[in-house]
Amino acid sequence: MLFQVLSSLLLTLTAGASSALLPRVDTPAPFNSSLFKDLNVSRGLNYHYYAVPADTGKPTLLFLHGFPSTSYDWRHQVAFFQDKGYGLLVPDMLGYGGTSKPLDPQLYVSSLVTRDIIDILDAESIEQAVVVAHDWGSQTASRLANYFPERFLSYAFLAVGYFTPTSFATPYEENLNLSKAVLGYENFGYWDFFSSEGADQTILDHFDSFWDLFYTNDTTKTITDFSPLGAYEAFITNDTRIPPVDYVTPEERAIQMEAIRQGGLAAPLNWYKIVRGTLEGQDDKGIPQENALIHSPVFFGVALRDYGSVSAPTFLAGALVSSNSTVTVREYNSGHWVQMAFPDEVNGDLLQWIEGLGLDQGVYKFY
Repeated sequence: MLFQVLSSLLLTLTAGASSALLPRVDTPAPFNSSLFKDLNVSRGLNYHYYAVPADTGKPTLLFLHGFPSTSYDWRHQVAFFQDKGYGLLVPDMLGYGGTSKPLDPQLYVSSLVTRDIIDILDAESIEQAVVVAHDWGSQTASRLANYFPERFLSYAFLAVGYFTPTSFATPYEENLNLSKAVLGYENFGYWDFFSSEGADQTILDHFDSFWDLFYTNDTTKTITDFSPLGAYEAFITNDTRIPPVDYVTPEERAIQMEAIRQGGLAAPLNWYKIVRGTLEGQDDKGIPQENALIHSPVFFGVALRDYGSVSAPTFLAGALVSSNSTVTVREYNSGHWVQMAFPDEVNGDLLQWIEGLGLDQGVYKFY
């Protein structure tokens, strides 16, 4: 028993050490540095997040980012919605920014991460919120719907849609073979590299090349150089350079890259390790069967040129089949980073959707 207690204490201390030792510089405008907070959640990990209180009658929006990112990914949405009086909760997800960076992949499974998010809502006295998610943030949003449906009014998924409770039940290798048979290439072959030992340092050693491909202006590169087995590693280790997108300024790119470089990539890559192996699939078996359907309104922003996640057919089908409530679909001629590529359109569509739910008039329980 003493050994277990000491081990648990050591895990808690080491999990938060990496973020505590880093010089943390909060992101610039439109973020207000005085509105960043830190919370030690119930399992002993620190979460760093941006919190804006809602005006009377306005709901709170919870923004969840993916890889390789921080809360800064939502800068355009923060600027838009905080000026309109909406409450905002924008965390650095586990492994990123000012949040703890544990190295044990088991600490990243959804049943644990979702509990962390609920702890943040509790600390801010938010009974119910609207979720807006992108990339791996959509996985967390999906599991919030599965584990804590009573805490959320509605769910918006951008580029990457709803993950059903059986999304990771099929072995990785089988999914690779299936995607190659259907698409002609292994759609998630890069997961193999990202979950391999030493991938974090390899990426940092070739960071500009890595970032070019993640933010490539030519999204068809994901078919040839991003997704297939071995392609991403070969691309960056050759220090290949390609034109990046124009909707991320050099200054914004520098901010994003420095935030990831400071924290390293060993922790963020755990989001891939849990799905490349069996950890997430096993964890998902604990989802209550009655919560497999989303019982609240869903918004899905389809990124038509996101060939990496093939968002349109795969996740649109998942959203439609897995919801017994209304599903609002909007399409954008965009690659993966739809919230940055088309901020005005995305923000306007999200606002119209949220206002259409009547949330400004009071708390509506859709579940």
